[in-house]
Amino acid sequence: MSAIYNFHKVSDLLACSGQPREGQLPSVAADGYKVVINLGLLDGKYALTDEAASVKDLGITYHHIPVLFDNPQIDDLTLFIDKMNEHANDKTLVHCAANYRASVFTGLYLLSAKKLNEEEMQELIEEVWQPDAIWQQFLEEGTEYIKERFV
Repeated sequence: MSAIYNFHKVSDLLACSGQPREGQLPSVAADGYKVVINLGLLDGKYALTDEAASVKDLGITYHHIPVLFDNPQIDDLTLFIDKMNEHANDKTLVHCAANYRASVFTGLYLLSAKKLNEEEMQELIEEVWQPDAIWQQFLEEGTEYIKERFV
């Protein structure tokens, strides 16, 4: 799995990464992942031709939540948290192009599930990247949203 760009194992049931290449998808299945959530865009230069079909052919459940990199929305986060809760007991890979969106959404999900506190969430994200101003603002908004909804 370490061959997948920016792969980060969070727990035995959760990992986030950049976009897997077509030839890496069988290793995702072989490693026991049951769910793939793609936060990237389908028309981007990193997107696979038909990731949904490729993943489904491997017996993996696929969800696509397109998050605009320069304009992440709380509605996207809400849908993501709902999907993560739906598959809470399934081994899940969350990815986007470079694991920037994926690491932030994964961190916020773990905060909502009370598996990480704010400091631990920030550390998880910063192991992958240093969020820019747009994403730092989204992190703050997402954290406030989670505090209102889940605490």
